Formats: sequence, C-alpha cells, structure tokens
Amino acid sequence: MDDRLTTFAKEPRLITEPGRSARVAAIVEPVLADLGYRLVRVRISGAAGCTVQVMAERPDGMMAIEDCEAASRALSPVLDVADPIEGPYRLEVSSPGIDRPLARHSDFARYAGHVAQVEMLVPIDGRRRFRGELLGTEGECVRMRCGDAATAGHPEVLLPIDGMTEARLVLTDALISESLRRSKRGERLDTGYGSEDEERDGSRRGRAPRPYQTRPMDLAAEQDRRANQRKGE
Repeated sequence: MDDRLTTFAKEPRLITEPGRSARVAAIVEPVLADLGYRLVRVRISGAAGCTVQVMAERPDGMMAIEDCEAASRALSPVLDVADPIEGPYRLEVSSPGIDRPLARHSDFARYAGHVAQVEMLVPIDGRRRFRGELLGTEGECVRMRCGDAATAGHPEVLLPIDGMTEARLVLTDALISESLRRSKRGERLDTGYGSEDEERDGSRRGRAPRPYQTRPMDLAAEQDRRANQRKGE
C-alpha cells in the first residue's frame, strides 16, 4: 500500500458506534484497510431479521459494486471465525451513499458548503440537534451555519467532532448536482444502494454468496421530483 493509501486508511473515525456494532467494527476495520478501503459505519438492524450493514469507501469517497463484492468476500470468513453476532444474520456491504454519514475530520472538510445534520452527546447552548451549512473545520471542531429560530442572532456554532453521536449530509439539490457532475467527469456514480446480502447461519457457511443486488438511484429523476414537490408547496 502506498503512502497516500496508508494515510487514508489510518485516519481515525471520531464518530463511532456503541455495543455490538462496535465489536463488529473492530473486526472489519483492519480487513478493509488491508484492501485499501476504510470503514465508514457499522449498523446492526433487526427490522427484517438481523442485518449487519458495513459501509465502506475508497480514497475518492466512493464504493463501486466490484469494491463491495471484494470487501464482502474478505469479511465473510473473518466474521465466521470471530462470530460477533449471536444467531443468523445477513451481511450487507455498501457504499456511503450521497447523503452519507460523516465520521472523520476530513469528511467535514471535504463537504464544506453542503448541509449536514448533527446530533451531540452533550447539549451545546442547550440543544443536541443541529442542522445547517458546513463551513469547514477549526482544530478538532466543525463550524456550522444554522438558519433556524433557535440560533437567531448567532447562526454560527462550533461543534466538537468527538462529541457527536451522529452526523450525516442532508440530501439537497446542490449535493445531487455535485454527484451528477462527478459522474459526467467519468467517475462512477455513488448511489449508496450497492450491497451484497448473504444469509449467515450454520447451514450456509462455506457456500457461495448470493448474487450481487443493486438498486440504482436515478439522480436526474430525483431532481425533477424535488422540483415538482417545491411547486406544490
């Protein structure tokens, strides 16, 4: 791995997950780093059986279908041995998506100018939730311009990244347009829906994974939908 990839892989996540998800993250993060990817988030859901979602990215912040397949093939046997989840589960490896989570210092710097939603562990000026435009980073904090009534007169706030429990981009026309511009420059469009699901129980271990499943997002159609929605308001 070259120096650039080493630096990319070693940047720590400042917003992490608790409990079982943290145990899974500790297992999968070094495996992804060896492949040249880095972990964005682990989430365990029980909505439709147990699903373990591993969200990862390349140095350009994207994750193609082929990348998800490679990561899934590497993670499956490691998780089989470590067995961090009791009972059967489904492994899902996916890209960060357009309205992606923000977990590292560089994430907040990269997406300055876009709208984000942040939740704090400890209240700042009496509130935990903030939504506004990212203005960049200052040391280990993020400066954000909020436009709601709660920040009237003092719209800019400084939020410590390591005090956040959740942070993610908000899907806006500007964010969609940027993704479209990147795709027109020849970059693979990051829809956030590429994933590979494999049933994880004793009867399926050692078998080939199920076919790769995708649900591509039509960003142009999403722009039209949002424009029509504003006309009806």
